[in-house]
Amino acid sequence: MNRLTTPWGDLDLARFPEQPRDTLRAWDAADEYLLAHLAEAEAESGAESGAESGAESGDSGAGGVDLSGRVVVVGDRWGALATALAPHRPVQITDSYLTQRATRANLLRNGIDTDAVRLLSARDTPPERIDVLLIRVPKSLSLLEDQLHRLAPAVHPGTVVVAAGKVTEIHTSTLKLFEQILGPTRTSLAVKKARLIFCAPTAERARAGTGPWPISYTVPEDAGLGTGLTVVNHAGIFCAERLDIGTRFFLRHLPRHRGPRHVVDLGCGNGVVGTAVAVADPAARLTFIDESFSAVASAEATFRANVDTAGPVEFVVGDGMATVAAGSVDLVLNNPPFHSHQATTDATAFRMFTGSRDALRPGGELWVVGNRHLGYHTKLRRLFGNCEVMASDPKFVVLRAVRR
Repeated sequence: MNRLTTPWGDLDLARFPEQPRDTLRAWDAADEYLLAHLAEAEAESGAESGAESGAESGDSGAGGVDLSGRVVVVGDRWGALATALAPHRPVQITDSYLTQRATRANLLRNGIDTDAVRLLSARDTPPERIDVLLIRVPKSLSLLEDQLHRLAPAVHPGTVVVAAGKVTEIHTSTLKLFEQILGPTRTSLAVKKARLIFCAPTAERARAGTGPWPISYTVPEDAGLGTGLTVVNHAGIFCAERLDIGTRFFLRHLPRHRGPRHVVDLGCGNGVVGTAVAVADPAARLTFIDESFSAVASAEATFRANVDTAGPVEFVVGDGMATVAAGSVDLVLNNPPFHSHQATTDATAFRMFTGSRDALRPGGELWVVGNRHLGYHTKLRRLFGNCEVMASDPKFVVLRAVRR
């Protein structure tokens, strides 16, 4: 846990799930920059409002930010922005289940009623009107595009739009999206390697847009069990326009057992791995799990596009294997992430491995694909007492660990 100093007071914040040895903070310089700007602008707004108390009601101060209207926070990483702005009862929109859990935990940690923040996923319908729109620029440009199209109908010419990101996250293409979808856009000076984006919505541009998402493609030949499958991707999914080489390698080397077994596609992304198993083994019971709402929506769309009849199937947005009953799984298939936003970490992979061990029945198997340099075999041997290399090439390795 760390303490964030904001213009409105200090907050104790932590990522979710909280890791005692984790040194990564629940906010960064971009969050600090955005909050400082809002506080300064809010003060200006209040001062101008007082100075113009005798003016006509339509003559508001142009330089400040009035936070009394509907405030929407998009892409908050771990709830730092929503927690700091809780007195203004914001709506938080995120594609991350873990962000929602972190937000609730951070509100409670600071003695704030969780009802102070309304939590929506990226798949939910946004509010009908937005007066202040705050955006943490996502790593995925496609996700930003999709979000702006979804939010555009709720934005009006008086909406204050401010986005924040690290300097390395904001590119010319980022600014063009704001400009094309909402209106004229400019950036701030950089502070602590962070930058703000200011956008002035216009009635002509801030309107509903279709956008290209979701998109689909057919898995090419030489992809093992995945060959010929239709893959559906919502915005923000890793390698949304083509099959990534790690998944292709995994598909070539998936286990080919058959029968009424329970198979979990953990960190399922677009669900092509689990769908390939369902097509090859109709008797299998499939569970798709991811912490991304858009990923699970993609996995369900991919499954429905390829499977007419199959055994029971479940699609879960959640924290890894947390909701899977112990000893209930025969096979876990996992391509774990090794990034948490901009940070490189193996914490997520380790939790996935631990959760898989607990969920597997005796004799059940965990199959993992990963970059060779990540050294997953060491962690798997420590957790399972065994680890076998099932396939490898110069870049990737497929590992198998068995629950004894």
